[in-house]
Amino acid sequence: MKPAPSLRPCFTVVARVDPGIPLEKRGDDVLEFIPITGGPVTGDVEGEIIPGGGDWCLARADGSYDVEARYLIRTNDGDVIDVVNVGVVRPSAADAGEYFLTTPRFRTVAPHLQWLTRSMFVGRAYAHADDTTIDVYEVLG
Repeated sequence: MKPAPSLRPCFTVVARVDPGIPLEKRGDDVLEFIPITGGPVTGDVEGEIIPGGGDWCLARADGSYDVEARYLIRTNDGDVIDVVNVGVVRPSAADAGEYFLTTPRFRTVAPHLQWLTRSMFVGRAYAHADDTTIDVYEVLG
């Protein structure tokens, strides 16, 4: 077996959030929309989250969560990056102080940011009452 891929730290996203809005209930599963209201992005990408995105969070009966966040980042240079970030939070990871993993994907027309569209990434996310912090790592083969 070949060595496992390594990870390169790239940047950190701090997504400020408002309280969730219930959208649907099926049995014991509840889907909420969690508005993303802004927040800083620091590291290899520097900028701010554009208010108006959100996280569709499905609280499942088994205690896990399916999360799918979609938002835009405006870099300090004025470029825009579209972010789709999907993850699963297991019951053991939902405890305070623990993290969950996500798989962010990026789209942009900015020539100097095309590396974001050609790489795989993993995020380590920490959810708090007012924000979710995501450390983004590039997967290196």
